[in-house]
Amino acid sequence: MTEEEFKYRTKQIALRIIKLVDSLPRTSSANTIAKQLLRSGTSIGANYRAACRGKSPADVIHKMSIVEEEGDESIYWMELLIESGTVSEKKLSPLISDVNEIVAMTVSSIKTLRKRQSQSKIQNLKSKI
Repeated sequence: MTEEEFKYRTKQIALRIIKLVDSLPRTSSANTIAKQLLRSGTSIGANYRAACRGKSPADVIHKMSIVEEEGDESIYWMELLIESGTVSEKKLSPLISDVNEIVAMTVSSIKTLRKRQSQSKIQNLKSKI
């Protein structure tokens, strides 16, 4: 998946989360979860965009780690909506699945970046010897 495709996909997830939050009942518990889900779900794409502008490999890894955390947190809030009986599992399953895929791709990218970073350090050490 290209950088632009990933940006598009994370923005589509954010838009779906906005629609979900707007459709929730106006109860105290749903409002609290809605605010948390809105923050975490919309920050996935925002933090990915920030990672794309990272100043160093370490900065990119750090920002991608935030993408991972926000995605996982979003899944948590959606699970609470299901388990509390606020929203049906059938309604949220596709969105949870999509966020899970984003998290999995993010974890894979972080591993690749860390591997490259450690290989670069080894190469630098060899060149000094």
